[in-house]
Amino acid sequence: MTVKKLDIKNQLSKKIDNQLKKANKKQSKLSQLPALLKSLDEPISCWLMKAEPDTRIVKGKDVKFSIDDLISSEDQTTSWEGVRNFEARNFLQNYIKQDHQVLFYHSNCKTPGIAGLAKVVKEGYPDESAFDAKHPYYDAKSESENPKWFAVDVQFVRKFDNLISLKSLKEYQKEYKALNNMVLFSRAQLSVQPVTQSQLEAILEIEGKQKE
Repeated sequence: MTVKKLDIKNQLSKKIDNQLKKANKKQSKLSQLPALLKSLDEPISCWLMKAEPDTRIVKGKDVKFSIDDLISSEDQTTSWEGVRNFEARNFLQNYIKQDHQVLFYHSNCKTPGIAGLAKVVKEGYPDESAFDAKHPYYDAKSESENPKWFAVDVQFVRKFDNLISLKSLKEYQKEYKALNNMVLFSRAQLSVQPVTQSQLEAILEIEGKQKE
C-alpha cells in the first residue's frame, strides 16, 4: 500500500472515530435525565407550555398568542418558537416527543391558567426565529450551522369550556395530592414544564367538575 493511500485511510479512520465520539457523547448526555425530570419519578408524556394571550409589543411586534390564535392558525398548528431558556430548550430539543400531550397555559395575564389541550406533531428542530434579525426573539449567537435554540410543532386538540385558573389549581391541591409537586407551583418562570400522568388526570377531572 502506498504512503498516499495510507494517509487517506488514516484520515478516514480519524473522521469515523470523531463521529463515533460525538455520537456517544450525545447519547451519554441524553441518558442523563435532567434533575427536574428525575424528581417527578414518572415517565413524562405531557407538557405545560406557556403563551401570552394579551398584547405585548417586543421590538415593534405583538408577541401575543392565545389558544384562540392556535385555533385560527393554518391546520390549527404552530411552531412553538421563541423559547429562550436553556432548561426549556433542552426539553424541546431532546425530551418532547411526537404525540405528547400539551396543556396550553395562558400566562402573564389577568387570569393565568390552563386554557385547553394540544399535542406535539413535530419533534425538536432548530428555532428559525432566532436567525431572523427582524424577529422579536432574534439571537445573533444562534447560527443555522450551530443552532442554539429549538422548537416543536403543536396542534390544537380542544379548548376547555372554562379556563382552569392558577388560583383554582392551588385550591384543588388538598383534594388532588398529585398536584402538590406540580412544577408550575415551584418553577413559575419556566415556560415549558413536564406534567406527570397523575397530574394530567387530576387536571382533566377538575375540568369536568368546572363543567357541572
